[in-house]
Amino acid sequence: MKLFKKVYWLIYPLLIIVFMSLFDLVYTTDNVILKIGICSVIAFILSPRRKIILTQTGRKKQITWMFLKEPISID
Repeated sequence: MKLFKKVYWLIYPLLIIVFMSLFDLVYTTDNVILKIGICSVIAFILSPRRKIILTQTGRKKQITWMFLKEPISID
C-alpha cells in the first residue's frame, strides 16, 4: 500500500493507454480524437479519487477506488 500511496496518480494515464490498446483490438477507427475521448472517459470513471475528509483532528486526505475495500489515508 505504500507504493500505491506514492504512485496512485499514474493509474489514470496507464488506464488510458490500456483502454486505447483494447479499443484498437475491438474497434478500428481512423478518428483519433474519438478514440482518445472514449478511452479518457472510461479511464476517468475507473481511476482512483482523492478526497479531503474533515475529522476531529483536522483534515485528512484519502484515496478511494472501486477496486479497494477500504480507503487509504495519505496523511
